[in-house]
Amino acid sequence: MASLMSINRTGSSIISSNFKARFPTPSSPLPLKPLCAYALPNQQPTNKPRVFRRQTNRTHPPPKQQNGQNLTGTQLNTQIASYPQTENLTVLPSGVDLMRLCDEGKIREAVDYMCQGVSADYGVFCALLTSCGRSKSLEVGRRVHDLLARSKFGGDVELNNRLIEMYGRCGNMRDARRVFDRMRERNMSSWHLMINGYAMNGQGRDGLSLFEEMRNVGLLPVGETFVAALSACGSAEEGLIYFELMRKECGIIPGIEHYLGVIDVLGKFGHINEAEEFVDQMPIEPTAEVWEALRNFARIHGAFELEERAEEMLAVLDPSQAIADKIQTPPVKHFAGNMLEGKNRVSDYRSTNPYKGDAYEKLKGLNGQMREAGYVPDTRYVLHDIDQEAKEQALLYHSERLAIAYGLISTPARTPLRIIKNLRICGDCHNAIKIMSKIVGRELIVRDNKRFHHFKDGKCSCGDYW
Repeated sequence: MASLMSINRTGSSIISSNFKARFPTPSSPLPLKPLCAYALPNQQPTNKPRVFRRQTNRTHPPPKQQNGQNLTGTQLNTQIASYPQTENLTVLPSGVDLMRLCDEGKIREAVDYMCQGVSADYGVFCALLTSCGRSKSLEVGRRVHDLLARSKFGGDVELNNRLIEMYGRCGNMRDARRVFDRMRERNMSSWHLMINGYAMNGQGRDGLSLFEEMRNVGLLPVGETFVAALSACGSAEEGLIYFELMRKECGIIPGIEHYLGVIDVLGKFGHINEAEEFVDQMPIEPTAEVWEALRNFARIHGAFELEERAEEMLAVLDPSQAIADKIQTPPVKHFAGNMLEGKNRVSDYRSTNPYKGDAYEKLKGLNGQMREAGYVPDTRYVLHDIDQEAKEQALLYHSERLAIAYGLISTPARTPLRIIKNLRICGDCHNAIKIMSKIVGRELIVRDNKRFHHFKDGKCSCGDYW
């Protein structure tokens, strides 16, 4: 058995010392062929290590001798430097202003430079996370998260809070909760951002559970905490319970933001009369924001008398609002657009450029499966005066459905799809996408101009209210 004392790698050489190979002696000696030069046994060990050169493809010829004399070190380096190099060296860009790129909205370019080795300071990370949250750029936000984790600011509380806010704005509360749970230190803003994120993404139940967890660990809720909790309430009764908890148990005097939170809870669940009574019983004078909120909910639910009353009170408190409502302005033209995020990219699809080919075929196939699962088109959402069959066809090719169909054929199976829509999702598409999520076995996340809708297993996180 051979014993190897040391083999040291130096450049293209292997230096071995005291290397002895022992071979068993056969009964009849056979001629042995050495496999390699340095595997031969040392017949006469010496104190000097033996140096063996590897046979490699040289990028330049060996140095020539001048007048029969060996070249000196300086002459050798000069001669080698004169030959072209075969390796491409990566040169880091110098003078890159990351903050300027962030201000110009070039967040991808800034992140690319950071991945190449350009260092970023605290302000750059703040600007990047804010921009990613505002633009719903989840893929870029994850890259910033990775860079932040490897930087010296990885444990900063405020930057981790911005991470939570960014993930919440992008509709990814799973990663937001992962950041929250791994934080060594938290402040009250950390809890508030998580509760608000759950509320914005239609996961109010999780938000209220986190509120109770905060109380269990000994943290005392403050006024801002209850603003977040009210936005997460899933019913009018729940909102009133938390409002009374704030007043009686926590001793917090409600501010106008808390009254607005209760009005929002009552209004969005259709309790218009209760909302009006609540405003009349307020111990403080209702502001223009209160009457504006009440007017908007009355307009949504068709309470015309309450809408007129709110209009009059709003005209007294804020005449500019009343004047703006009376001015006839041309309607703003919107295109029905979707942004489908998948395969680490965001693509823009517009209904003015209809899908063709595979996407249409996929949608037709899904429509047949949906009908078998109990889907019935709700043609009330088609306002054109056309026959019933044409209305059903018009509903089938709504932009969000086309975006989902394209995502299903262009992304790996079982991966979530994220659709960003610039118009409010209609009721028929809402019902259709719930059934789609159950058929395809994916989470379908749709962000319209109101809120996030997380469709999964035939259910939506909004509880069918948006």
